[in-house]
Amino acid sequence: MVSEEKVRGKVKKKLNLDEKRLRNSFKYAFAGIVQTYKGEQNLKIHTFIAILVIVFGFFLKLSLIEWFVCLILIGLVLMSEFFNTAIEYVVDLASPKVHPLAKAAKDTASAGVLMMSIMAAIVGGIIFIPKLIEYIGGLR
Repeated sequence: MVSEEKVRGKVKKKLNLDEKRLRNSFKYAFAGIVQTYKGEQNLKIHTFIAILVIVFGFFLKLSLIEWFVCLILIGLVLMSEFFNTAIEYVVDLASPKVHPLAKAAKDTASAGVLMMSIMAAIVGGIIFIPKLIEYIGGLR
């Protein structure tokens, strides 16, 4: 059994700012970003779409609230893709052989990304379609 003093010591250490640990946490996070971009095609597609949204957002002069919504959705879609990838890695580690539950876990994680992407696309359509119609109407 762990003594109460050891637990308090660990908690105290966690609450103190340790510059080396902080630097390492950012280093590991950026390594995760690089690793995921190297291996995940869908993350590249989501990033490309995010860049298009940002470019069109400037072009169509989104309001502050519209920017807020778009940036939150971009973050959520990219975050869901990273979480999906992490789940896939863990499932592959835990179940290197094909197993129905491993497949179900990976499929469900992918479904989460798909649902987030669909919702982001719907909200994006609500924001961008009226602005595109207005812009095209102004060309006549």
